[in-house]
Amino acid sequence: MTFKEIQDLLKFISKSDLSEVRIKDSEFEITVRNKNYTKGGGTPTLVSSHPVSVAAPVVQSPEPQTEAKAPAAQTAQAAESTGKDNTEGLLEIKSPIVGTFYRSSSPDKPPFVSVGDSVGEGQVVCIVEAINIINEIESEVSGKIVKVLIEDASPVEYDQVLFLVDPKG
Repeated sequence: MTFKEIQDLLKFISKSDLSEVRIKDSEFEITVRNKNYTKGGGTPTLVSSHPVSVAAPVVQSPEPQTEAKAPAAQTAQAAESTGKDNTEGLLEIKSPIVGTFYRSSSPDKPPFVSVGDSVGEGQVVCIVEAINIINEIESEVSGKIVKVLIEDASPVEYDQVLFLVDPKG
């Protein structure tokens, strides 16, 4: 099972009512449990000896909404009430995986990027830790960082916007 297939599986599970999924074949075994899992709870378990392909986008994470998301929601509400979209013309840098967002490589190091910094395609802008694996997130756009939407050390969802970039900057 590839890393991408595992990511897709995690996205699928977060949308379902399952509390545990177990996949096993001759070379690989994985068990995923969400926060609602209870031992012996009678929840069905999926066992497969065939390759699994899941193509369901994440709509909502089982994680509770954090305060870091509230400012973005308030900004969206303010934009709706004024009839203007404050993000018009801005590009987004999104998280390609579910995990924990970090602005720097360690607490004593400066952030990879800050508001006002210019970024180029392929430049590392943050890291997302998933299952104790550190993933460097590279920008797919060029421009100037105008907003960081996530607090350091906060959970992020697949495809969640992390940064807003002005391509003219």
